[in-house]
Amino acid sequence: MSPLLQDQLDEITANTRNLVQPERLAVGERAVEELFATAIEERILPVGALAPAFSLKDSSGKPVRSADLLALGPLVIKFFRGRWCPYCMTELETWRDLYGQLREREALMVAISPQVERQSDFMAGQHGLPFPVLTDPGCALAQQFGLVYTVPEYHQHHYRSILVNVPFVNGEPSWRLPLPATYVIGRDGKVLFAEAHADFRVRPEPQDALDAAFTPQRR
Repeated sequence: MSPLLQDQLDEITANTRNLVQPERLAVGERAVEELFATAIEERILPVGALAPAFSLKDSSGKPVRSADLLALGPLVIKFFRGRWCPYCMTELETWRDLYGQLREREALMVAISPQVERQSDFMAGQHGLPFPVLTDPGCALAQQFGLVYTVPEYHQHHYRSILVNVPFVNGEPSWRLPLPATYVIGRDGKVLFAEAHADFRVRPEPQDALDAAFTPQRR
């Protein structure tokens, strides 16, 4: 049996705490606490809402339209921060391993981040992702889902000190990022499952998202 996603993420956190100085860890903890205090989690697009339509480019530069995907089946949308985030990559690899189950339910999936196409192309190949990885310039779509925040300046300095250059990866200078979020959209465009966390170390189990969204469709 495969380990739970959150167990894998907790292992990353434990290893980080063993390797990184407490004063550096405190920077990230402060950023998480401040973001949580904004109540951003309470303002995300909720279950039952109509999801925004989109047309975004995949890692090869080809436009991918939500209307075309929803014409074929339900759609899982995984918003992630970027390939520089080990939590995001572990989560996407878990979805990769569940992709067969998703397709058995006649559903499709896309992963969306603000990183530029060449970053997504490298990432998709390196991690063997079978679903499209789409670029959301400036987090414009993520904004419509209520997911966007700006990394505070003190955290920007921390990221730069560990060679995470978000403006370079995203191709623009704003330091805007999406909350990592999981959505399932029904063929009618309605949100069936929605979960996002201000703490980037916490993610929903993909299997729970699949079960919650697709249980009514089981035979």
